[in-house]
Amino acid sequence: MHLTMPSGQAQLAVRSSGSRDGLPLLLHAGVADQRAWAAQVKHSQTAHPVVTFDQRGYGETMLTPEPYSLAKDVLAVMNATGLEQAVLVGNSKGGRLALDFTLAHPERVRALVLIGTALSGSPRLTQWPPEVLRLDEQMDAALEAGDLDRLNELEAQLWLDGPGRSAGRVSGPLRELFLEMNGKALKAENPGDETEPEPAYPRLNDIKVPTLLVVGDLDLPSIHENSEHAARSIPDASLHVMPGTARLPQLEQPESFNAVLEAWLKALP
Repeated sequence: MHLTMPSGQAQLAVRSSGSRDGLPLLLHAGVADQRAWAAQVKHSQTAHPVVTFDQRGYGETMLTPEPYSLAKDVLAVMNATGLEQAVLVGNSKGGRLALDFTLAHPERVRALVLIGTALSGSPRLTQWPPEVLRLDEQMDAALEAGDLDRLNELEAQLWLDGPGRSAGRVSGPLRELFLEMNGKALKAENPGDETEPEPAYPRLNDIKVPTLLVVGDLDLPSIHENSEHAARSIPDASLHVMPGTARLPQLEQPESFNAVLEAWLKALP
C-alpha cells in the first residue's frame, strides 16, 4: 500500500505492507531511497509486514525547503501507520537516525537493527586509507565541476563496490538501481536546515532495547569501528559481519540478510 503522509510542509512517500504494532520500520541510507528495501518488502509478504518511506530529498517525497527534524518525520510515519512501537532497521544514515530517534523517544522503539551505521558525534578520523582519499579527491573535483553523473559513479565505487575494490564489482540491475536512487538524490532540491540532535556516540549505553549491528566486511574501516564501538557500548547488542558486501548488504545479498534479520527478530523477547 502506497501512502502520502504530511510532516511539516513535506509530503512523505510511505509504503506499508500491513498494520501491526512492533513491526519493522526501515530507514534507508543517504545514497538510496526506500527502493533499496525492495527485497525486504517482498519478503514481508510471507514473513511480517514492514513500513518504508523516502526521507526528505529522496525518492518520491515532496517537500518545500524548511527547517526540519528527521525524528519528527519518523514520528509522523509511525503515528499515521498506527505504530506505537517499531523495530527500527536503519542503514548508514538511516542507522544514525534510528539511534538518534531511540535516544529521543525510547518508549516508541522495541528493538534496533543498524546496518553499516553512522553515529552522530563519532570522533573525526585523522587518517584514511589511500584508496578512500583518492576517491574523495575525485568526488570533490566532480562536485566542483558540476559533473553529478561522474560523482554518482564515484560514490557507487565507494559505497556499493567498497573502498579499494574493482569499480563495477556490483553490476547489472543492482548497480543501475543504486545509480538511479543516488542520482536522483544528488539532483534533488535542498530540503532545508536539519535540526541536529544531541550526539549519540557518548550515550550509547543509554540504549535499553535489543540491538543487532550488521556490517559488510568490505565497508570502510571507520564503519567497522562504529559498529564495534556500538556493540561494546549498548548493553544488549550483538554484531554480525556479512562477507562479500559493502555499505548495502540488504541490497547486495538480500536472501542472506533476510535470514539473519528474520532469525534475530524471532528471538526477540
